[in-house]
Amino acid sequence: MAVLRVLRISALALLITGLMWLSQQVGRAQGNEPVPGTSWALGVLSLLFFVGAVVTEGTRGREATVQKDLLWGAAAGGVLSILSRL
Repeated sequence: MAVLRVLRISALALLITGLMWLSQQVGRAQGNEPVPGTSWALGVLSLLFFVGAVVTEGTRGREATVQKDLLWGAAAGGVLSILSRL
């Protein structure tokens, strides 16, 4: 079961990172400059997802495993997106 959770979290994190990279490439191809403050916005969203994941992990039972994995994956994906922008 733990392996399945790690796979779900990793897949979502990589999906979010890949979509952010694709979005940046499309914007550059169209001649648009990156929006200032995007990394800060991603950081705040990642922090909110992280807090939600910690709270959900502590308060919800096994029935919310997929919800927990989505929150962890979104938090990790946001952090990876920020790191890939550096």
